Amino acid sequence: MVIGVPAEIKDHEFRVALTPHGVKTLCDRGHRVVVQQGAGEGSGFEDQAYLQSGAVLLPLAQDIFGEAELILKVKEPQPEEWVLLRKEHVLFTYLHLAASKALTESLLKSGCTAIAYETTEDHQGQFPLLRPMSEIAGRMSVQIGAHFLEKLQGGSGVLLGGVPGVAPAEVVVLGSGVVGASAIAIAVGMGARVTVLSLDLRQLRELDALYQNRIVTMASSKGMIQQYLRQADLVIGAVYLPAARTPRVITRDMVSEMKPGSVIVDVSVDQGGCAETTRPTTHSDPIAVIDGVLHYGVGNIPGIVPYTSTFALTNATLPFIVELVERGVEKAISASPGLRKGVSVLNGQLTCQAVGAAHGLAVTSL
Repeated sequence: MVIGVPAEIKDHEFRVALTPHGVKTLCDRGHRVVVQQGAGEGSGFEDQAYLQSGAVLLPLAQDIFGEAELILKVKEPQPEEWVLLRKEHVLFTYLHLAASKALTESLLKSGCTAIAYETTEDHQGQFPLLRPMSEIAGRMSVQIGAHFLEKLQGGSGVLLGGVPGVAPAEVVVLGSGVVGASAIAIAVGMGARVTVLSLDLRQLRELDALYQNRIVTMASSKGMIQQYLRQADLVIGAVYLPAARTPRVITRDMVSEMKPGSVIVDVSVDQGGCAETTRPTTHSDPIAVIDGVLHYGVGNIPGIVPYTSTFALTNATLPFIVELVERGVEKAISASPGLRKGVSVLNGQLTCQAVGAAHGLAVTSL
């Protein structure tokens, strides 16, 4: 099979879908890998490393899409790439289709097959391709929030960990999954006072046992969210529903009651955001200020630590890529229930119920 790795073009996206090590694994199995020139430079991988691993370098994205059967990416195709997709392609990447009807319709129009990293499961029913990026995004969210609390960045000027004689910042984490748990670990480590609100009581019990009296765990409700947002300096939005649009648990009225200069880092923006006031932003222009509250809505947080992120992503995706290229796409999907869960579009037909529900589109059963 011919596998293509184009350069990522989303704003400040420095990751690449495959390390040279990953390329070598596929080439050693007899497959052809074409990589766009310069695709790995942002992650610290020079073109020469890909050549030494057996890849063929091509200058343009059009060349990659023109030759490859399996397209490996990190982020969802951007509008400039939509026209390059065709029915012969299998696209394997983060898709987050519930957040974009335009992208969904472009994939359907192309006739391609699109498999989403974020809904592909392992044998335990977990999300192994989503987890490493969620861990990174969760850890980075607190670091980012601390930065934008600085007065020079427009924040309230609160130091996350405080100092002797001065109270630390109040950090509120909405969600107790991988992103939430990763954010809690960093916030506690930095000395903040942390409250986590979640509907998952099992996860809250685990966090309570892990941190004991160092965090507050609360069963989430509209009233509780409103109460804790009023005192928050930093809010981490870590709400996630697989394939579906994120519920907006933070309303505009709640934001209007928050402290001036407080910060919301909405990690769930990829799926539409958990705050009613969240708007997608970019690394070039990351902050939107609404009612005096700083909103960080960048959808590719791990892209700013690309060396770590690219290795972590390849470690997770490579076994699934090998399965796709060794068995062939149709046989791999048939044989692997976890990989089948990742299929959002098959031959131009929408197959993901949650995406169909989000956009009012017809869904075909796999």
